[in-house]
Amino acid sequence: MFGKILSFFSKDIAIDLGTANTLFYVKGDGILLNEPSVVVVDRKANKILYVGKPAKEMMGKTPPEIEVVRPLKDGVISDFDVTKAMIQYFISQVLKKKRFFKPRIAVCVPAGITQVEKKAVIDACLMAGGREILLIEEPMAAAIGAGLNIEEPSGNMVVDIGGGTTEVAVISLGAISYSESVRVAGDEANEAIMEYFKKKYNLFIGENTAEKVKIAIGSAYELEEELTYDVSGRDIVTGIPKNVTVTDREIREALRQPVEEIVKAVKRALEKITPELAADILEKGIYLTGGGALLKGLDKLISEETGLKVTVTKDPLIDVVKGTGTALEEYKRYKKVFISW
Repeated sequence: MFGKILSFFSKDIAIDLGTANTLFYVKGDGILLNEPSVVVVDRKANKILYVGKPAKEMMGKTPPEIEVVRPLKDGVISDFDVTKAMIQYFISQVLKKKRFFKPRIAVCVPAGITQVEKKAVIDACLMAGGREILLIEEPMAAAIGAGLNIEEPSGNMVVDIGGGTTEVAVISLGAISYSESVRVAGDEANEAIMEYFKKKYNLFIGENTAEKVKIAIGSAYELEEELTYDVSGRDIVTGIPKNVTVTDREIREALRQPVEEIVKAVKRALEKITPELAADILEKGIYLTGGGALLKGLDKLISEETGLKVTVTKDPLIDVVKGTGTALEEYKRYKKVFISW
């Protein structure tokens, strides 16, 4: 009875605590926040200065005593105190004065998360103001958010490509039959682009610039028309600012290794699942979700490499938080998808 009273006076929250972006879904209100997982910290004063978009805009531009922190790496917490402060700030933004009691929080985590990493997520959310913490694996949340029928006795293959991890999973009867979490995703793609510019052009570019290049002309498969992009950075030899123009072919070459790792993970899954599940996937194909699913031609490449139909979901950027929120909204139906800790 008391739990029902708490639920009435508080707002349940679903969080996609991503390496690149954090999204909040508030029960009854939908998605209310989508911000970069970036925090600016004054280490000298031990004070948080900026969180989210303003913090990301300051990357590479701060004085020595001010640090831009990305508190999550490879899908898990790497800086506990900063993560806690970031979650606390975001909760205050989405709830404002709407709550009387602490909220129940559902958080999605990588399928390959360790017990230590789970505890860090739970403790950070509790200390940030959560009343009760529920965990759901990212590919499960993505499948629910994409509108797949996870409860049917039939396999659904989901590949969720985020900022820090790529989650490959096969789901049947409301449970994950096979999963692998590969720590190769959007961040590694950005790093590969930065390294390419260093080697080919002696040009040092920042992470934000690499991300812009990836979004603008990045691809995994040959495009019908050539794309070009002007990139500015610092010449490694002279130290003078320099501008170069690159093509989609060059960036495709830069991304070759991280893309190959994702394709290999998909193939490993197909090799390890049961023949019955393989037959289901042959019929339905593979579903791509997450920000990485938007890389031009990735669906074509995976389809060519596997011989299967590959579908990019309708809302790949929000599937995970949408699915986590749906599981909260329909808790009785989806109760068993939340994992124990």
